[in-house]
Amino acid sequence: MTTTPSTPSTPSTPPTPPAPSALPAAGGRASGHPDPPGRPAAAAGGGSAAPGRTAWTLILASLGAFLTSLDVVVVATALPTLRDSLHASLADLEWTLNGYNLAFACLMLTGAALGDRFGRRRTYALGVALFTLASIACASAGSASALIAARVVQGAGAAVVLPLTLTLISHAFPAEKRGAAIGVWGAVTGLGVALGPVLGGVIIQDIAWQWIFWINVPVGVTVAVLAFLVLEESRGSRPQLDLPGVALVSAGLLALVWAPVRAPSVGWGSAEVALALAAGVVLLAGFVARQRRARFPMLPLGYFRVRGFSVANGTVFFMMFSLIGSLFMISQMFQLALGYDPLQTGLRILVWTAMPMLVAPVAGTLSERFGNRPFMVVGMILQAAGLLWLALATDAGTGYGTVVGPLIVAGVGISLVFPTVANAVVGAVPIEDAAVAAGTNNTVREAGGVFGVAVVVAVFAANGGYGSASSFMSGFRAAEVVAAGAAVAGAAVALLAPGKRQEDAARTPRPEAAVGA
Repeated sequence: MTTTPSTPSTPSTPPTPPAPSALPAAGGRASGHPDPPGRPAAAAGGGSAAPGRTAWTLILASLGAFLTSLDVVVVATALPTLRDSLHASLADLEWTLNGYNLAFACLMLTGAALGDRFGRRRTYALGVALFTLASIACASAGSASALIAARVVQGAGAAVVLPLTLTLISHAFPAEKRGAAIGVWGAVTGLGVALGPVLGGVIIQDIAWQWIFWINVPVGVTVAVLAFLVLEESRGSRPQLDLPGVALVSAGLLALVWAPVRAPSVGWGSAEVALALAAGVVLLAGFVARQRRARFPMLPLGYFRVRGFSVANGTVFFMMFSLIGSLFMISQMFQLALGYDPLQTGLRILVWTAMPMLVAPVAGTLSERFGNRPFMVVGMILQAAGLLWLALATDAGTGYGTVVGPLIVAGVGISLVFPTVANAVVGAVPIEDAAVAAGTNNTVREAGGVFGVAVVVAVFAANGGYGSASSFMSGFRAAEVVAAGAAVAGAAVALLAPGKRQEDAARTPRPEAAVGA
């Protein structure tokens, strides 16, 4: 992180097979009601893989999520070194992060659609391969422009990989054991986020910046090869790819995400930001109109009438708004206000970022007993409480001991939400549409992070700056209050989620479907 500009740059930031009656009803969505209009009859349900294959699926899908989450965080640690080694400007550093994040956020629905059309195993393996090849290009980059181009390709690969990780797990595990599996997936994803600053600090200080990308290569090659060899192939229910829909949603999301990415540099009132927002709204409206009349829509709009689906997406938007905005400010607070170097920062921030490794598997397992809603609500409340506590407790003379408690509370909160939101969103749709649900949820998640950083940066700049530790902490406290407020909004949305009884009813197939199962 650079400390000289007046405003910071913007990063985005093995069960046994179920009986047939336990599977989602073919041709019906998860709530037991008829399919949303515009969606063809469902393909065969999931959750029937052999026990050995379910274990491989969980391992390989979790490793893919680990790679993509690690890469979001680890590069931020290297920004000062990249500036010196590649003679990069502030704008170059910004686009080293944002090039990845824009491609990642804008192409996830497309990645999910490609998996449905051409086979999820094949598409997942090719996505990991693309991510790995782009990592080689990043490590070999001799200039800032070459690195940025490679990062865009890397983000495109990640956009294919991440939504399919949840789809592969949902297809392999029966509904009653899916929460525990997604809890493990959430823990491994959290491990990537937790290790990012530490691993980045070690590599930058003791090896060379190129190795933050080289470390992806052996893992990526292994995952891609094993995915081809051991995963079960599956497809969605759409025999054709909606190319006009792909173009509209990709362009619309790009324009919509471009606005908050550029706002800290050019201002929210600039013509560029206003035009980007307007173009995004128009293009996404065109996408919605296209989905209404498409024979095989990318995103059946009827799912937004399913309460579990809509609430899970609304909750994750506010969670990531609060989380990524806070991560951007807290990582700087450790270095600028507390005086730690990048490695020391990464180690000390583990009390926050490592919580998903410990708590997410437990939350995922318990959600099968108590439902997703209690964990989503309590998690968002804890996240809000931790961040507000942090804002109220810190000042220019703060010591590390002061921030440990708030970070632990906030970390437990996000750990409760991560697996239960994912479980809720894929459980709200038929199993063959898990890729669509995961792609939508991850797109909303990334958008929440981008908007969160943009808003938090604006609040920070309006209330403080980089002139002194005292000035920084004034802006930091105001920014964290806003982040806590976003978490409160997420808790309010989560209260609208269906309860355990409704979730259980959603797993019960319609009588006519059960007869034909």
